[in-house]
Amino acid sequence: MAGKVRNIVVEELMRTPVEMQRVELVERKGIGHPDSIADGIAEAVSRALSREYIKRYGIILHHNTDQVEVVGGRAYPKFGGGEVIKPIYILLSGRAVEMVDREFFPVHEIAIRAAKDYLRKAVRHLDLENHVVIDSRIGQGSVDLVGVFNKAKENPIPLANDTSFGVGYAPLSETERIVLETERLLNSDEFKKKYPAVGEDIKVMGLRKGDEIDITIAAAIVDSEVQTPEDYLAVKDAIYEAARSVAEEHTERKVNIYVNTADDPERGIYYITVTGTSAEAGDDGSVGRGNRVNGLITPNRHMSMEAAAGKNPVSHVGKIYNLLSMLIANDIAEQVEGVEEVYVRILSQIGKPIDEPLVASVQVIPKKGYSLETIQKPAYDIADAWLADITKIQKMILEDKLNVF
Repeated sequence: MAGKVRNIVVEELMRTPVEMQRVELVERKGIGHPDSIADGIAEAVSRALSREYIKRYGIILHHNTDQVEVVGGRAYPKFGGGEVIKPIYILLSGRAVEMVDREFFPVHEIAIRAAKDYLRKAVRHLDLENHVVIDSRIGQGSVDLVGVFNKAKENPIPLANDTSFGVGYAPLSETERIVLETERLLNSDEFKKKYPAVGEDIKVMGLRKGDEIDITIAAAIVDSEVQTPEDYLAVKDAIYEAARSVAEEHTERKVNIYVNTADDPERGIYYITVTGTSAEAGDDGSVGRGNRVNGLITPNRHMSMEAAAGKNPVSHVGKIYNLLSMLIANDIAEQVEGVEEVYVRILSQIGKPIDEPLVASVQVIPKKGYSLETIQKPAYDIADAWLADITKIQKMILEDKLNVF
């Protein structure tokens, strides 16, 4: 709310900017990676429940669906098309309100439908009837709506449900941008139309040593879309060229690109799959083991270990503060002159309004020739404005304007 004095601290950070560090590591797990599948389903279930709660009751009721496990199946891929002989098992867990004023709310039906809808879009060659088993074990909860509305009236700004922190930074480095945009391109509708053999399980690893960048791509190829090893190698070439085009857009450094480096044609070893995801062949997945809310895994940066996917978008600071930190950092980097890098950390205190964190820490590395004094006030104002409008995060999530992995 306007007029509040918030505990926002803007200070100079004394460290070597990432672009000037000798070694930088960056990873992105694509949408078909088992960990990303778990994240995607958890978030899809949360959003589906949120929208249905609003539709029926005018308010999002308590839920957390951030416990999803993907248990790998077994498959026999082969050129021209193999088969899945043991389906992937997906367990939906967590908590959600199922009884509202003694009326039943269909948590499990909504959750399973949301999971299927998500999988249908995320992994195109997955046969939902034969390749996957989805089991909902989401725990039950009940509420008295009058009590919920009274509480919301008393506290128009939600109260933090945990003492937790969120972390964000900006801007992305060249290597980070290349890794992120490479996976996005390879999993784009446009690329899939041209190369339907490229599955969705695409992991991109970036290494920068000085001014040389290595991009290693592991891309599952769908066996029914390639008839021969020659077809497979042609698809690999297309992946290489696509990655090279992304790199050229974002850097003038030397970039080396490697695709499916475990292939061994002499021994007949190729990264082919029936479904386009390694989850068909024993690779498991869990919520929170993959990308952070900016879509990357970045050991050179400050990161939160929080699993944001599936947490409720009303009061769960483990989700809201990570997204908020990223948005504040992005705006400071884009709008405040003289910012080399900015890191934002926001800490909640359980039971306190989410717009009044225990601290919002903004750490800035000024560009050469700039001082903290010129950056401090505009950075403070951006953080304060976002905190004052924090409930906007919930709206952005439900309008699918923010992703969490």
